[in-house]
Amino acid sequence: MTATATSVGEPDRTEPQTSPASRAAERLTRLAPAAAAALSGVLLYVSFPPRTLWWLAVPAFAVLGWVLRGRGWKAGLGLGYLFGLGFLLPLLVWTGVEVGPGPWLALAAIEALFVAAAGVGVAAVSRLPGAPVWAAAIWVAGEAARARVPFEGFPWGKVAFGQADGVFLPLAAVGGTPVLGFAVVLCGFGLHEAVRLAVRARRGAAAVALLAVAVPVVGAVAARPLVSDAAEEGTATVAVIQGNVPRAGLGFNAQRRAVLDYHARETERLAAEVKEGKAERPDFVLWPENSSDIDPFANADARAVIDRAADAIGVPISVGGVVDRDGRLLNEQILWDPDKGPVDTYDKRQIQPFGEYLPLRSLIGAINDTWTTMVARDFSRGSEPGVFTMAGTEVGLVTCYEAAFDWAVRSEVTDGAQMISVPSNNATFDRSEMTYQQLAMSRVRAVEHSRTVTVPVTSGVSAIIMPDGRITQKTGMFVADSLVQEVPLRSTETPATRLGVVPEIALVLVAAGGIGWAVGAGVRGRRAR
Repeated sequence: MTATATSVGEPDRTEPQTSPASRAAERLTRLAPAAAAALSGVLLYVSFPPRTLWWLAVPAFAVLGWVLRGRGWKAGLGLGYLFGLGFLLPLLVWTGVEVGPGPWLALAAIEALFVAAAGVGVAAVSRLPGAPVWAAAIWVAGEAARARVPFEGFPWGKVAFGQADGVFLPLAAVGGTPVLGFAVVLCGFGLHEAVRLAVRARRGAAAVALLAVAVPVVGAVAARPLVSDAAEEGTATVAVIQGNVPRAGLGFNAQRRAVLDYHARETERLAAEVKEGKAERPDFVLWPENSSDIDPFANADARAVIDRAADAIGVPISVGGVVDRDGRLLNEQILWDPDKGPVDTYDKRQIQPFGEYLPLRSLIGAINDTWTTMVARDFSRGSEPGVFTMAGTEVGLVTCYEAAFDWAVRSEVTDGAQMISVPSNNATFDRSEMTYQQLAMSRVRAVEHSRTVTVPVTSGVSAIIMPDGRITQKTGMFVADSLVQEVPLRSTETPATRLGVVPEIALVLVAAGGIGWAVGAGVRGRRAR
């Protein structure tokens, strides 16, 4: 009798053999969601300026909806984090232009944690009725948190800031960046839901899901009458001065007197053109942030340079200065009258961590003294909105980094600004995408509050933006230039201006309601088992 390989009653321990090809296919299948999450984040980045591919944000969120559907919290956290890295690593690469990759990688890694938390929430609500609505609200809630913590927040990369060229832009006038961002994200998640249901042959449900795509588009069309460039309070002729800098990078102000001289020279050149009839005479002139890094209140030579420029052009100038007053270092806009000299000031309120002040200074200094050397002294914060009366026009000042913060722009409009100026200094970031990202923010702000926005920048791109978000003039980068234009002045407050933070709070409450429902459903399901 022939013996068998296994004894009677003993289980067969042989296992089915898998080929290397099948094992590789299995690994790829497991990696597909992770790869899709990261690549869809990259797709969202590509939708941002300087490209005009705003519509790519919709498929980016559609793919994110696919990879997160039905996932547990751990998978939601990991996939959300990969999406955040795919988006933020390329978006924020400019932060490492002069200081190396360390700060850039750290910033992207920290900010992606907020996206990861949103991924957990989106995964949790993905099986609820109306999932796209809950998911889009959760995304906005994540942006709201990121705009506030840590270190007063970092709103850079809000979805709304990638939509300056898009069909959804009029929604900024309805509810600001939260409503604009919500509409874009809702479209993406709604597209995923509609495709998913259509593939499963649930045509009726797919048609209902398509409402999540259609309603934001229809809403944007309906909001179009809120967008206007008509003059309500007359017009003003403004001059935007870009003086350029001696060199790009962190050493841009190593020759601080040169930066001031460049801006004075460009103003005097414009004054000569006005005198010769080659350029229209402006009602007032706008200089950028840091156009005088020499304190003109403490240095007679700097004051003399500005006096000469103001006398040459013969109209008020808003000068960006670094001022040491009463032991406080201030990033200040100074209203300089050609006859009276400095008559008003605005101190920047939202100062930049690691650029204008150093959080946790003693701890960071103990780890690496590079930062403490770069930021040797902290700037102080201003406390009041800045609205200059310039030749009868109320000009609201929003200094550079402040343009990313909803409250900082709105406060100038509610304080009476008929137009907005965003004086900035982008010389530190060379020819990176940073200046284009910031310019897009200013375009969104123009529509949000229905105001002309001027962007005077030390090294470019300076621009004049109409209340409907159109750029009518702009400069190149690292050239001396001036822009002169008659612009409309407006006093109407949009719904977004009047409502302020209310739409954002409402969407955060919707997000909380969706998460609460999902958690409750999960608890009931476990009890039933």
